[in-house]
Amino acid sequence: MYDVVIIGGGPAGLSAAIYSIRFNLKTLVFAAEIGGLIAKSHLVENWPGIKAISGYDLGVQLEEHYKSFNGELKYEQVKEIKKIDGGFKLTADGGEIETKTVIIATGSDVRKLGIPGEKEFYSKGVSYCATCDAAFFKEKTVAIIGGSDSAATEALLLAKYAKKVYIIYRKDKLRAEPINRQRVEKHEKIELIYNTNITEVKANEEGKKVGSVVLDKEYNNSNELPLDGIFIAIGHIPNNYLPIELGVELAKNGRVNVDSGCRTNVKGIFAAGDITNQDYDQAITAAADGVKAAFSANEHLGHESFNY
Repeated sequence: MYDVVIIGGGPAGLSAAIYSIRFNLKTLVFAAEIGGLIAKSHLVENWPGIKAISGYDLGVQLEEHYKSFNGELKYEQVKEIKKIDGGFKLTADGGEIETKTVIIATGSDVRKLGIPGEKEFYSKGVSYCATCDAAFFKEKTVAIIGGSDSAATEALLLAKYAKKVYIIYRKDKLRAEPINRQRVEKHEKIELIYNTNITEVKANEEGKKVGSVVLDKEYNNSNELPLDGIFIAIGHIPNNYLPIELGVELAKNGRVNVDSGCRTNVKGIFAAGDITNQDYDQAITAAADGVKAAFSANEHLGHESFNY
């Protein structure tokens, strides 16, 4: 039986794993993918001590740090958690394992618009990851849907490839970090369309790929905007299927309620990162949550506290 099993390979999960294994806890990480959502960020400029790094490379560095302690990691999806005497039983792709405690760091997934054409043209011009797909739109016209910092940074990446990038946002001002907002506003390839939603994705003349979007108000005397690609960046929804099964208390937004030590209402279950009902969705705050969860799991197991 493991002392702690961590579910998630992003900054929260891997930070929890690094601390857990340094506490001499028998530790196992399940990660369907390394890095989590941060792996899809083409540039991270706010991780302390590193001026600039891709999200993918940051995830790899965290993975290598954990593995340097001979940490055990399985690239599998956990499908179920059940309470048993003395701990929990997890069912994953490769079988079942038992553990005394669990740290859930499953993060979140992309939020979808839910409009006609979005599903039909996914991977045919509709994308949720500029880092993954920007290079396919060289000299094309594309749009980012959303106004967050992620939307701004994705627009800047797309502008390296596309001939034109629109940012279509339902509000009247970007919610990006000031430095990224300034970069967007000054960029000659990027044009902002505020106070506007898209209501439909339409096909091109051949009917096989994205050709345009329908707007809920006129822009340049038309409700239809010709596009070759659409990148949707409107936020995320928590991957909370495992906490729900366990009876973990959730907030109204579907995220896990935790205390200051990342403890849930179920003894032995901890949560960290974007899955939790925290104030900020940042890689560095997720990492801090992971560390707190590891401390709390260690104390729950009755081991010596290192919180001097």
